[in-house]
Amino acid sequence: MSETILLPEASGALERYTLLGEVPVRPAPGTTFNRIAYSAAHVVPDPLAAIDPWLDCAIDWDATIAYRRHLWSLGLGVAEAMDTAQRGMGLDWPTSLELIRRSLDAAKDVPGAQIASGCGTDHLELADVHSVDQVIAAYEEQIGAIEALGGRLIIMASRALARVAKGPGDYERVYDRILGQVREPVILHWLGDMFDPQLAGYWGAGDVDQAMDTLVDIITAHADKIDGVKISLLDKDKEIIMRRRLPEGVRMYTGDDFNYAELISGDGVGELPNHHSSDALLGIFDAIAPAASAALGELARGNTERFHTILGPTVPLSRHIFMAPTRFYKTGVVFMAWLNGHQDHFTMVGGQQSTRSIQHLAELFRLADAASVLENPELAAQRMKTLLAIHGIEQ
Repeated sequence: MSETILLPEASGALERYTLLGEVPVRPAPGTTFNRIAYSAAHVVPDPLAAIDPWLDCAIDWDATIAYRRHLWSLGLGVAEAMDTAQRGMGLDWPTSLELIRRSLDAAKDVPGAQIASGCGTDHLELADVHSVDQVIAAYEEQIGAIEALGGRLIIMASRALARVAKGPGDYERVYDRILGQVREPVILHWLGDMFDPQLAGYWGAGDVDQAMDTLVDIITAHADKIDGVKISLLDKDKEIIMRRRLPEGVRMYTGDDFNYAELISGDGVGELPNHHSSDALLGIFDAIAPAASAALGELARGNTERFHTILGPTVPLSRHIFMAPTRFYKTGVVFMAWLNGHQDHFTMVGGQQSTRSIQHLAELFRLADAASVLENPELAAQRMKTLLAIHGIEQ
C-alpha cells in the first residue's frame, strides 16, 4: 500500500500526498564516466556537542567521512571544504583544514578516489583587511597548508579580495602571484553573488561580460597551471560562452545547479574538444548522488537519452533547493541526506537547518519523490512525519 502523508502547501493549507516511492536508479557495477564529476560534499555536525551552535563548530567526523566514502563508491569525486560544507558560513578555516586532512587520509584507502580541496582567505577578519598584499599572504598560507597534506587545490573566490580590490588589475595581480607558485594545476572558482552577496563585483566588474574577460585573460596567461574553472552563475548561456573561450585542455566545470543536465550533455559546438561540453562540480550531486552516477554512466556508454531520462527529473528538485536566497541551498542538501538515512539528525553547523520553511521542505520532499531520489521512501516518509510533528502537523 502506498504511503500517504499530510503536507503543507505554500498557502499553509494541508493536503494528503501519496508517495510514488520509486527508489533511485543505481549505477551498474564498474561504471566509468567520460566526464569528471565532483560532488561538493556537506559536513555532518555533532548534535550532542555542548557548544553554542550559532558560534561554535563541532563535526561528527565519522559520519562526515562516511558520506565521502559513499560518494566515492558511486564514482563521484569529492570537492572538499567548499561552500556546500558551509565554508565561511559556519565552518571556519582550522576545522576546514582538519576536514581536508581527514578526507585526504580516507581517500588513500579508496582506489581511484578523486578529491580536490577548497583554498581561500576565510581566516582573515574582513574588517582588518586593507590591502591586496594581505589577500595574497592569506591565499599563500592556505595553499601551503593544503599542499603540505598532498592536496589538490580549488582556488575559491575571496570575500577579502572583493572588499579591497580597486579593479581588474588587482585580481590579475593576486592570481598571477598564487598561480605562479602552485605545485600542480588547480581549479578556479567563480562564485556568483546569488550564492554569496559579499562576492558582488568579483573580477573587478559588476558587468558579467567584463568580469568574464578578466577571468579568461587570467586563465589564458596561466593555462598550464589550471585544470579547469568552475562557474556558479546559474546562467547557462554565460557558461557556454565562456566554455568556448577556454584554452585547449582547460575544463569547464559546471556549477550551474539549474541547468547541469544539458550543460554536461553538451552541444558539440566549439573549435576544441573542451568547448563541446562541461564537466561537473556541483552541490546538487551531494543530494542526488546515485542518480547522478547512473546517468553519467549511461552518458559514457553513449546512451544520451537515458542520461536525460534519469537526470532530467532531478532538475526541478535542484532548482527548488537552490531557489533564492540561493545561499540557503545547503539546508536542502542536508535535509536530503537525513531523509536518505546518511545521518541520524537534521541539524547543521550554525543552526542553518532553520533557514528554510516547512512549506519549502515539504515541496522538496514532493520533488525528491517525483525525481525518484528517495533511497528508502519508507524511512524518508517517517522522518518527514517527525519533522512535521515538530511544526504542529500531526498525521
